[in-house]
Amino acid sequence: MSRGTTLGTAETHPAPAAPRPARAEAGSSIERIAHSPQFRQLVAERTRFGWILTGLMLVVYFGFIGLIAFDKALLAVKVGTTSSLGLVLGVGVILFAFILTGIYVARANTRYDALSAELKRSLGQ
Repeated sequence: MSRGTTLGTAETHPAPAAPRPARAEAGSSIERIAHSPQFRQLVAERTRFGWILTGLMLVVYFGFIGLIAFDKALLAVKVGTTSSLGLVLGVGVILFAFILTGIYVARANTRYDALSAELKRSLGQ
């Protein structure tokens, strides 16, 4: 059996590909978007907010690791009957990461989507 045939059917041919825009046209569109004030604002806000959330996560995580390294006695303090402060703080670090993710998603679904829509409108798409 030859390639491109199936049992009992005629040979199939792929559909022709959609025509691609000329390279100069694609390049000018990219440049137009890259130089757009809305695009620059979107990138700047996303980058700034991402670094803020990253910094917060690093402080919390390395703070917890620092406590493990330098104050084991504090983390060994019993909280309740069976758990320790270290366990509670460890779960807190994980929950903090989920909370930061939720904050970013909320911001992306509101502010960044609005900026993207504004960018599309300004470029006529």
